Amino acid sequence: MSLRFALPLLFALSAPAIAQDAEPMTDAQRTAFRAEVRAYLLENPEVLQEAISVLQMREQQAQVTNDQQLAVAYADDLFNDRHSYVGGNPAGDITIVEFMDYRCGYCKRAYPEIETLLGADANIRFIVKEYPILGEQSVLASRFAVATLMVAGDEAYKSVHDTLMEFNGDITEVSMTRLAEILELDAQAIIAQMDSDAVTAVIAANRQLGQQMQITGTPTFVIEDQMLRGYVPVDAMAAIVAELRED
Repeated sequence: MSLRFALPLLFALSAPAIAQDAEPMTDAQRTAFRAEVRAYLLENPEVLQEAISVLQMREQQAQVTNDQQLAVAYADDLFNDRHSYVGGNPAGDITIVEFMDYRCGYCKRAYPEIETLLGADANIRFIVKEYPILGEQSVLASRFAVATLMVAGDEAYKSVHDTLMEFNGDITEVSMTRLAEILELDAQAIIAQMDSDAVTAVIAANRQLGQQMQITGTPTFVIEDQMLRGYVPVDAMAAIVAELRED
């Protein structure tokens, strides 16, 4: 919060307390009072910094509480939707859900971190929510990935997912067809499935869930009842997993 917003807030908070126990101030008294407050804040700016810090902490805690409530409210859609890829250890004791977009730079940055975490911890269940929000190429990539899951199963999806997370070229039907051929998948069957109602329904369901959970950016992670909005280094994510296991 900037000083120009914080000062009026301080005045607004101070005025009612004075008005309750005293006669209404005259214009001259009000001017003098404001001058005294201003002088005090200029001499003791750390007071304002303290107030802003407390306010920010309260706002952050309110966001954490709200996110926990959302994770609990939509737990079934997050963890048991039956249309999302489930990797890692499907019987793991901790579940991580990632809302991701193949065109998202931070998703690409998070990808090797997630792979490292899953490689180091064999008891994590990992769910991918295709959440294309960065344009038509994102949608095309997600349609291709979801269609692969439907046509060829989990292993083929994982190969496509991994390749797309490391892919930096234009995503077109031609490039996706070529990708399927390189991975020795049935390109024609996958391309035919991409525009199906079933694929459309999966992406629509993920978008609806994301909107309900107030997710506006990728990557967003849900680890049990904890929501992490944005890129998180592997060490921090591992620490959260360890803390959840201790609870």
